[in-house]
Amino acid sequence: MLQDMATLAGGLAGLAGAGGAVSVAVFRRSRRSWLTSGHALTGPALADPLPGVLKLGLGGMTVRVYPGPRGELFLGPGAPQPGRTLRRLVLAPLFARATAAEGRLWPNQQAPFRLVVEFGGPSRDPQALLRAYRMLDRQLRDHADLLSRSRDGVLTAGAVTVTVTGAVDVRELLAAQHERYAFADGTFDDLGSRAAPPDLVPMVSEWWTRRFGWDGRDPITAEERHQLHALVRAAHDDGRTVRFSGLPDGSRKARAAVWSELGAAGVDVIADADLTGLARHLRRHPVSGTPRPHLPTRAVRRSVPRPNAPRTVVHHEQV
Repeated sequence: MLQDMATLAGGLAGLAGAGGAVSVAVFRRSRRSWLTSGHALTGPALADPLPGVLKLGLGGMTVRVYPGPRGELFLGPGAPQPGRTLRRLVLAPLFARATAAEGRLWPNQQAPFRLVVEFGGPSRDPQALLRAYRMLDRQLRDHADLLSRSRDGVLTAGAVTVTVTGAVDVRELLAAQHERYAFADGTFDDLGSRAAPPDLVPMVSEWWTRRFGWDGRDPITAEERHQLHALVRAAHDDGRTVRFSGLPDGSRKARAAVWSELGAAGVDVIADADLTGLARHLRRHPVSGTPRPHLPTRAVRRSVPRPNAPRTVVHHEQV
């Protein structure tokens, strides 16, 4: 069964020694914490979201960014604050950690860390947002060896997979790139689409309430359970991973019921703002059938596809 690849990660050119020491310390504290399916939805209240995500061992995060001065992407609401950039708070520590551990974020990492960069802001000017994406792309290429990438339709997994979503539609830009280090976000409507192949849109992401009405307080209906399993199976058969977010905001018990159903259906990425509750639940109830792709023992950039690898089909490494 083909598995997708998706998600977008950022780069940076240099980081402080103190930042590297912090990331190594976090690495040592979380040796047994890797939770492939756990995904953090970080809100504006978290001034520096990455340390908490790494400490809990969650396998990915969504961070909302806003274009600002000097070609930077800023975190948080309101006017851009000095130092609160995606480059400094997310990309630098992620790549420092991976570099210190020969291309892995955790010793037992079995799939890329999924970084979803959501573009926002008061301006919806397409040209401004596309310029912001191009800036991000340049930062990513500074750390190409650590990123999942696509070259001529061949997908290769790295320590981090970056996906772009939000106000800017980057599909046309990405599709024109001979070698890309970021991917577009998709929906279940993209399954089977020639315009959105898995090497461009490796992950489908949807808001739970777009297709489901169940909130976890009562048992799920047989019809909705069947629909959930069918959607996940169809996405996997199409070579993509699945991420659900916007889960019902009920009691911890109700949320756990929804997490359990998602895990039983084989949903690859379960996204929630209740980071501690989600991490605790996934340690006790791992997702069924979560893929175990091989990650290289150290990050090695390939300028050409592997020998004998077909150039017209997707490589079976999950990103």
